[in-house]
Amino acid sequence: MTEAAPGRAPRRWRRALVAVGVAAVLGVLPVALSAGRVAWLSSGRTYGVQQAPERAVGMVLGAKADPSGPSAFLAARLDVAARLYEAGRIRAILVTGDGGAESNDEPMVMRTYLERRGVPADRIVEDPAGFDTYDSCVRARDVYGVSEMTVITQDYHLGRAIAICREVGIDAVGVGDTTMLGRFPYNWVKGWLREFPANLKMEWDLLTRRQPQPGAPDPSLLAAAES
Repeated sequence: MTEAAPGRAPRRWRRALVAVGVAAVLGVLPVALSAGRVAWLSSGRTYGVQQAPERAVGMVLGAKADPSGPSAFLAARLDVAARLYEAGRIRAILVTGDGGAESNDEPMVMRTYLERRGVPADRIVEDPAGFDTYDSCVRARDVYGVSEMTVITQDYHLGRAIAICREVGIDAVGVGDTTMLGRFPYNWVKGWLREFPANLKMEWDLLTRRQPQPGAPDPSLLAAAES
């Protein structure tokens, strides 16, 4: 049996380590670049409720809903929207999410919750085809005619939502909920980590100009904001 030449095995290990290092860099670099772009696009555009600029429309992004009501995370978003409305920072609210039966009709659950919080029914408009953040932002522009608005979601999600809005032509600012960090830190960290791959999906959606579910122009949201 021929013995391996001295030094050959260490060289193979070095090549393997270099390959692993290159693969790691190539994998991390797009994530880091996209996260940086989200931070840049959303910089200076997040506010507290009392500091938020006045906008005609606030958009609440959907999350898990149960037949009995919104999940804790979704309820926290809706509480922020209700406070913005009460403070006169927004005049109408677009509730956007999955309106299918399997998702328990998120927008309807959101509407019901806001009405119980005292927001008038005629100031709330439902988008049942906001299946993800990109869909919600594009449909706000194309279906509901929005050119500027306040986005409302959890704080860790806010940067990506603002970035998408700006990239599709909506002048967006945002107000984020932070209360869930103290109540559900594990779920909060999971959501924060999820943003990194979600940023890459955002880049692909923007690059390909993916079209969400189409809909006829609906003037009800802007009419509600002007009433």
